[in-house]
Amino acid sequence: MSEKKRRGTVAQRVEEEAELQAAREAGVLCVNHCGFPGNPATGNMCRSCFLASASPLPSSCSAGSTPPILSPLPAPEEKNETVAAPAMPPPTKEVKRCLVCSRRVGLTGFRCRCGELFCGEHRYSDRHDCSFDYKAAARDAIARANPVVRAAKIARI
Repeated sequence: MSEKKRRGTVAQRVEEEAELQAAREAGVLCVNHCGFPGNPATGNMCRSCFLASASPLPSSCSAGSTPPILSPLPAPEEKNETVAAPAMPPPTKEVKRCLVCSRRVGLTGFRCRCGELFCGEHRYSDRHDCSFDYKAAARDAIARANPVVRAAKIARI
């Protein structure tokens, strides 16, 4: 177990060193203006400033540098656990039923063009009082499919 921990720690150190080297090459300095290179993984802060911002005791990066300027972080929203809402019962599922005979249809229900739900026996328009105008719908479909063709007027010479 400790070997795995050491490997993880060594792997983390190698990764941190690679990130620091990339930051040095890019010329990114610590956001607290301490003069050390910043690391993108720590919000462009050097290791010392990052540790100082995480701990409650203020400390500087080095003896000759200025103290880090810490930006205030927004406070996390507090959950109000003392006042609990009354437990509401879960919503009940609406049972799908035929409009004519009120039979449960479930997944086998048929939706008519009039918008209602029917069982297998009442699914046809002649078996229920359907309000959909099939003749008008057919006329509109034929009119859309067969536009009026008119010959262009020919100018006589």
